[in-house]
Amino acid sequence: MTKAAKRTFYSLRYRNYRLFFGGQIVSQTGSWMQRIALGWFVLQLTHSAFDVGVMAFAQFMPYMAFGLFAGVLTDRLDARRTVIATQVAQLVSASALAWIALGGFAQPWMLYTIAFLNGTVLVLDVPSRQQLTYRMVGRDDLPNAIALNSTLFNASRIFGPAVAGVVLVAGAGICFLVNAVSFLAVLLGLLAMRVSEFFPLEQFERPKILAGTREGLAWVRRQPRMLVLLTLTFVLSTFCFNFNVTLPVLAKVTLHGHSYVYGLLSAVFGAGALVGALTAASLGRASTKVLLTGGLVFVAGELLLAPLRSAILAGALLFLVGAGFTAWSANSNASMQLAAPDHLRGRIIGLYFYAFNGTGALAGIMTGWLCAVGGTELAFLFSGIVGLVAIVGAALALGWTPRLTTRRRAEQPQHA
Repeated sequence: MTKAAKRTFYSLRYRNYRLFFGGQIVSQTGSWMQRIALGWFVLQLTHSAFDVGVMAFAQFMPYMAFGLFAGVLTDRLDARRTVIATQVAQLVSASALAWIALGGFAQPWMLYTIAFLNGTVLVLDVPSRQQLTYRMVGRDDLPNAIALNSTLFNASRIFGPAVAGVVLVAGAGICFLVNAVSFLAVLLGLLAMRVSEFFPLEQFERPKILAGTREGLAWVRRQPRMLVLLTLTFVLSTFCFNFNVTLPVLAKVTLHGHSYVYGLLSAVFGAGALVGALTAASLGRASTKVLLTGGLVFVAGELLLAPLRSAILAGALLFLVGAGFTAWSANSNASMQLAAPDHLRGRIIGLYFYAFNGTGALAGIMTGWLCAVGGTELAFLFSGIVGLVAIVGAALALGWTPRLTTRRRAEQPQHA
């Protein structure tokens, strides 16, 4: 194995992380099958792009309502036990979806309700899994582990949608059932972990909900770089990262395709995202240059997607969009976590994911409306323009341009 390959997969030397990683390979594949099936199922039931946006509203409303406090709860609770509980809850919600879909009596309101409940679970699950990652690999290997998590997430983003696109011919209920069973793999991995091998955290008094939230917000306000990263995350996730709405509409309405076209487009996006994640993992550190370059590729690709009517060209651009997205997001995530002190890490992770998901409910409605009014052409055009403005603004705020970076290096004093 080459040095680059060893560096890319360095975190797998930890037994607990290997167990987590292996279980997530199975579980995330099932989760992506469910995500793909849910949007398509709503479109089949309602024949409305706006209703796909309503589904996104139901999924992300819990983040808007409760996400600001998720980090405080993460700092108060044991990460491993919390993740076990959230995985069990997701198994139950996936089983409920399978039951109503296979039973043939599914109604849109039932899907929206289950999506809302599952979203409520994910509010706590996401920062808890991030905190657990820190406990498994420690500070030095955290950027690599985060990038590997993103690699795993996006590898399953290839296989899950591709399989779902085929299985959807037989019905969405099969996808939901596979997802329910897949949670058993991650639960077995969590139960087999050795708690004694976790990296320790500094001991601090358990924070109160409101006071702890204020403390996390106050820390971010004192960190100009963190404010820029959070603002960029908020803008890009709100206005640019709404593929749960745009991709099913792109496949079914714009391109007049079948479920397998939707699955393949989603898989191609996942393949690009996998490349971006592996690139971030190979660096072994957080990079502002990669963060901004990835963000630029992400939003420029969306802008170019707007006028396309070819599935092949759309797939090629979605590959680039996916690569840019994970290059940006993995570096943003790692930068936030590494900057945070131990006793605030859960809160800072929570704030990051609140910026990422907290407006998802309104963003889903907005994107569904844009697709209903002007098709995916209008939705992608709007996303690309807003995203480009945000990336340029962030680059200026961080003081980063290729020319400025070169000048600063030249001005640095040379030490013997």
